[in-house]
Amino acid sequence: MAPQRFHEQFDQIQRSMPDVPLAMGPDDSAEFFYEKGVVLARDGAEAALVEDRVRTHFTETTGLTADHVRRAGPEANRSGITRIQVGDPGHGDRHGDRAVHHALRALSEAEGRAGHRLVSRNHVVSVAVNACPGDEPVPAPLTQGTNPAPAATPYDPDTAVGVLVIDTGLMSDYQAYPLLAHTQGDAQVRETDDDGVLQQYVGHGTFIAGLVAAVAPNTDITVRNTLNDAGAILESDFGTALFDAVDEHGWPDIISLSAGTSNGRTDGLLGVDAFMRELRAQGTLLVAAAGNNSSATPFWPAAYADLPDYRDVVLSVGALRGDGEFGACFSNHGSWVRAYAPGERLTSALTGFHAPVPYVYRHSTYDACRYGFTYTCTCQSPRHTGLLSEGREATGAKPDQVMFDGFAQWSGTSFATPVAAGMVATRMTEHKEADPRVASRQLLDATTDFAEVRGAHVSALRPATWRPVPVVRLLPPS
Repeated sequence: MAPQRFHEQFDQIQRSMPDVPLAMGPDDSAEFFYEKGVVLARDGAEAALVEDRVRTHFTETTGLTADHVRRAGPEANRSGITRIQVGDPGHGDRHGDRAVHHALRALSEAEGRAGHRLVSRNHVVSVAVNACPGDEPVPAPLTQGTNPAPAATPYDPDTAVGVLVIDTGLMSDYQAYPLLAHTQGDAQVRETDDDGVLQQYVGHGTFIAGLVAAVAPNTDITVRNTLNDAGAILESDFGTALFDAVDEHGWPDIISLSAGTSNGRTDGLLGVDAFMRELRAQGTLLVAAAGNNSSATPFWPAAYADLPDYRDVVLSVGALRGDGEFGACFSNHGSWVRAYAPGERLTSALTGFHAPVPYVYRHSTYDACRYGFTYTCTCQSPRHTGLLSEGREATGAKPDQVMFDGFAQWSGTSFATPVAAGMVATRMTEHKEADPRVASRQLLDATTDFAEVRGAHVSALRPATWRPVPVVRLLPPS
């Protein structure tokens, strides 16, 4: 983990959710964010049981009044989840919430008898995945083209594979990039701040759409702006937002999702349980990012790929480093990650095609890899000073600024994910396979390329048009 950047992202996301007090968990570890004073339960009898058990626990165990335990949000929403207030969200600080902790403990025995989870924190789901981005975008010259380069597959509207990107919205100038001619969807709500500077994570969805289109030109891509506010959303809203994303255009062949959270558990996210069950009943394949915490902790929804009922439904994707031979330093890993694709220093469309647009870095690079790797990774290069790092926002130190005029280079499992989604779509086109889940399974079974991740040999999905980026390996100190 990288606690410094995690804390910087906490500040960024908290500002995007000014009315939602947040805490870090569990126990001040840099693992996830959640809403203070609130827990989640399934609507109906389970929500009533949670309320009753929590009231009893607070009265008998903590000596506190249980009057504050009440419904905190609407019932019978699409995700089937009820928010229950169990404490004053104004109490405590960012380092945890004892009221939520006590509420979870109060249900542990009942959960054992029920055989499934009854209560959950209300986690923050983020496109930075675990609130820790691989890196920030770097300008790339238009003359170098994209990486992966566009494949030669022709576009055929009668056979095009439908891909839904659930992310931030499309930038206003995205149609200036010819490869996105068959892309539609929601606009980015607010691209720049009052000074005309790009906001953090805007262009994320456009960059992803460009990668899908490069790997698989025979696709009809739709981008939904589900995650516009600093790329973050509460778990209680996420399930409903996922339903909304598919309701407007119908269930696609493939969903590319570069967002999620860990939760310290191995049985999924309560807030997306209803959506995942509906997804399983449909024919759609969910291709999901494994996260950027350099951790083996399951990251959801990607880790559903490791649950028996979802192994053909979800393809979880980790990131390979620039040369494609090993895992990227930031990539999550473990048995729940089904495949790895290039995810370090990829090049795609961002913004600035009509006129250059400034961007101010939020995070400083490090003198050494923040995960202890010994190659020149995105933690260290290219070097820049960030607005949020080392108290610079408070001290007024000048952060670095760049100008984007079309393409960017960016790293993260966020971008390995659309590469893998594009390869599944290409498999469908080339083999005339109508079922994306079958195509995903066939792709993995046919893959003869492997990479090394934490000593394990893993399936490596490397598109034919992807160009390895030379890796500089650092020598140990003498």
